Amino acid sequence: MAMRCKRCRGTAVMEVRRHNAAFCRDCFLHYVGQQVTRAIAKYRMAGHTDRVLVAVSGGKDSLALWDLLLELGYQADGLYLSLGIGAYSERSKAVCQEFAEARGATLLVHDLAGEHGYTIPEAAGKGGRSSCGVCGLSKRYVFNRAALDGGYDVVCTGHNLDDEAAVLFGNTLRWDTAAMARQFPVLEATRPGLVKKVKPLYRVAERETAAYCVLKGIDYVVEECPLVAGNTQMRHKETLNQMEEAAPGTKHSFLFGYLDRAAALLKVADDADLTECARCGMTTQAPEDPASEAVCAFCRSKARLVKTLPIVEVASR
Repeated sequence: MAMRCKRCRGTAVMEVRRHNAAFCRDCFLHYVGQQVTRAIAKYRMAGHTDRVLVAVSGGKDSLALWDLLLELGYQADGLYLSLGIGAYSERSKAVCQEFAEARGATLLVHDLAGEHGYTIPEAAGKGGRSSCGVCGLSKRYVFNRAALDGGYDVVCTGHNLDDEAAVLFGNTLRWDTAAMARQFPVLEATRPGLVKKVKPLYRVAERETAAYCVLKGIDYVVEECPLVAGNTQMRHKETLNQMEEAAPGTKHSFLFGYLDRAAALLKVADDADLTECARCGMTTQAPEDPASEAVCAFCRSKARLVKTLPIVEVASR
């Protein structure tokens, strides 16, 4: 027997097992929009007068988020960072450009090699970090810098429920309380040099953003990043997927249970002693030794990476 939409009793096209519900096309799109609206309202992520910068990769999550924010009336521009991963990066950039052109939206494009002298494939296995570690560090730095330079009030990323549960799972296994504190749906701009960061999709599962894109006709890059093989977070996702299959709602309960109890961790993060990086001027944690030079993680990583690569001419900002 065909499933019935929980909201209108029409024929359902999408099941959301953790809520014991199913929806027709229009009601499912309404459901996703409501999840994002609730997330924004609960944590006061953004106002309609704010200038919003959406970090887009060409994947389903970030493009679904950009589409939702535009539909909801936010002043949302996109930011694509080219990581230099060959044809994968070129395809991703083209998809983002086509999305923006179809909606008359603004897309900013930055290039890691042109601006900082290295690509993510070049960084793989060098400088003491994994390619995913360097990628995440580079994205956070460039997104924050671009938002500051562009006068944006908030940066939005497409981290979904599955992403957040997997990261929390890994941080909990290591009891990395500092990382757990930074994983909140909102990181306020508590110091000069920092822009507010938000995750409006934290209530929406990965398969739901994929379904949203399919139902809205949004073209996106289906392939995973070719450098992600063996990534620890992917293994954590697989473990949680098995648990979710056996007990729908496991990821939701795990993540939301943490968020309900996270105030103490946030205080630890807020009390951190911050200062300016001596090399780039961005905000970073102050060194334990007052006589030591304060250098942010991005500048330290970049210095290690670039000195191992052939000399290239880096475009000035």
